[in-house]
Amino acid sequence: MHSLFYVLFHPLNTLNLWLEDDPNASIVDVLYLFTTFSAFGIWLVFDRYQKAVNSAVPFRHPAPEAADPNWHSRVIPNANLRSHLQMPDLLPLQFGGGGRDYITCFDPANSLHLTSALADDARSIEAKIKRAKNAQVKWCETSFGERRRVMRSLLKWLVENQELCARVACRDSGKTMVDAALGEILTTCSKLEWLINHGERAVQTETRYSNLMMSTKKSQVIYEPKGVVSAIVSWNYPLHNAWSPIVASIFAGNAIVLKASEHVIWSTEWFVGAIHKCLEVLGYDADIVQTVCCWPDQAEALTKSPLIKHITFIGSEEVGRKVAMAATEHLTPVTLELGGKDPAIILPDTDLQKWSSIWMRGIFQNSGQNCIGIERLIVHSEQYDELYDIMADRVAKLRFGSVLAPTREGYINTVDCGSMISNDRFNVLEELIFQAQEDGARVDVGGKELLHTSCEGRSYFQATVVGDAKPNSRIAQVELFAPIALLIRYDDIDEAITIANGTRYGLGASVFGPHQDLCIEVAKELHCGMVSVNDFGVFYLNQDLPFGGTKSSGYGRFGGSEGLRALTNPKAIVIDRWPSFAQTSIPKALDYPIRSLVRSWDFVHGLTMLLYADGYRARFNGLLQLTKARR
Repeated sequence: MHSLFYVLFHPLNTLNLWLEDDPNASIVDVLYLFTTFSAFGIWLVFDRYQKAVNSAVPFRHPAPEAADPNWHSRVIPNANLRSHLQMPDLLPLQFGGGGRDYITCFDPANSLHLTSALADDARSIEAKIKRAKNAQVKWCETSFGERRRVMRSLLKWLVENQELCARVACRDSGKTMVDAALGEILTTCSKLEWLINHGERAVQTETRYSNLMMSTKKSQVIYEPKGVVSAIVSWNYPLHNAWSPIVASIFAGNAIVLKASEHVIWSTEWFVGAIHKCLEVLGYDADIVQTVCCWPDQAEALTKSPLIKHITFIGSEEVGRKVAMAATEHLTPVTLELGGKDPAIILPDTDLQKWSSIWMRGIFQNSGQNCIGIERLIVHSEQYDELYDIMADRVAKLRFGSVLAPTREGYINTVDCGSMISNDRFNVLEELIFQAQEDGARVDVGGKELLHTSCEGRSYFQATVVGDAKPNSRIAQVELFAPIALLIRYDDIDEAITIANGTRYGLGASVFGPHQDLCIEVAKELHCGMVSVNDFGVFYLNQDLPFGGTKSSGYGRFGGSEGLRALTNPKAIVIDRWPSFAQTSIPKALDYPIRSLVRSWDFVHGLTMLLYADGYRARFNGLLQLTKARR
């Protein structure tokens, strides 16, 4: 250890410039010391420069008044997206008609009016697409380092403002703060982190393998921006569903036109406004990100636009099919995520108490409005009764309400679940539960609309447990997207797999059991895009993984390298490896006009034998034939 310190610090020990007669003084010591401190100074300058050009840039984005828990507004009776038609005073004061429609924005948990947003028509949508196209010309010239800085700045802002963002999401969608933290904040941070650390690797120019015939060539793939892309997203996670396609698209060098759900346009506009502010502070044109707010009958201005080069759709199967059909107008590629009927297979001898909390979160996260939520618990007959009792007991204790409803203790009410986005589907849900009971299902907890005693909102549905559901019953076949736990029995593992695969959907799934090897075997038999073993939905927290499904759950992937590359145009480029020494020339036997059909055929036949024949003797014979044909 003493020797090590001597090596490091020996110039400081021996350097003694003011003692000229010191036998230990040496010019080497001076050079050693000068070089060390010069290198350190250069490193400091370089490090400061890197931080100056790459570090996150802070920016401010004013909080909306409605995010304050003590904010109050007009309560809309039977609130819906068209409440302004029955209550014209909900419209802005400057409203002058002109054929433009509006969308009523409200807090579904409390029925408080947020704003009345002017809906885009075909003309305004086309104008936004053109603005995005013009802005993208310069944006696509930015480096990955510059784009990473945008991502770092957004990540810094999101982490520092996560409570505010959660409150905005809660106000517009009725969810709880915990649901917002898990489904909005964590997932978006994970997406940004992946883009910062691995995004460039996914779309940087790569060299591909070649073969003997192409040994003098170098084959590359470059991933070019598509231009202007679009994302049409659902309402269940307004922050994440807006930011995720936006950050991926602009990182790939594109501009994007986001069509937000009319249910959450108020929060989406604010979330996208933060991205605009970030771009402006960093000196970029914020027009590369456009937000469209329109009714479904105007959406074809987006889906049929020749300027849109890719569409990401997240929503229902019915609407997704319409988007895919409209996109055929200009053969626009589409990625579809259409929801699912995700099963959780519980293998025999599983510790039910151990995993019950995972199942509760998987079913009731975001009041069941989760595209990869657990929709079916498939449990062995010997453990069915125990699981039903566990679930019924825990579900009966769930508390519903609004975390933004003021109380004496503060705004954070002790609630487990928030409201649903609306009550539009309550009649359908109640009918499905009634039919299940008629078919022999057991419903001891919940099953109908919840009339809340302290919240004005009419969008609460009781937490429900449906036991002994038949695998082929309607309630076990359609996506519920609601706070409903559905229990199905099985007698052997093959039957469990058959039940799990027995719907039209194939998005995600879970397998639980005491033996991981068996869980993996079962997972491989499931017809879906993603599986968690002894967990729920964690495949989405790893943003290096592709996200998507099969069958009626859609096609294509977002997330991971696959998703980022889908937003680019892969272009293959082949160049000479040694252009000064070897370049392609046409052999005389093949040059036009063909001199001899026999020699030309012998040449090609011999070349094929040389390159691909089975065995060295056959390849040598091919070489002889090739040589002979060249004469």
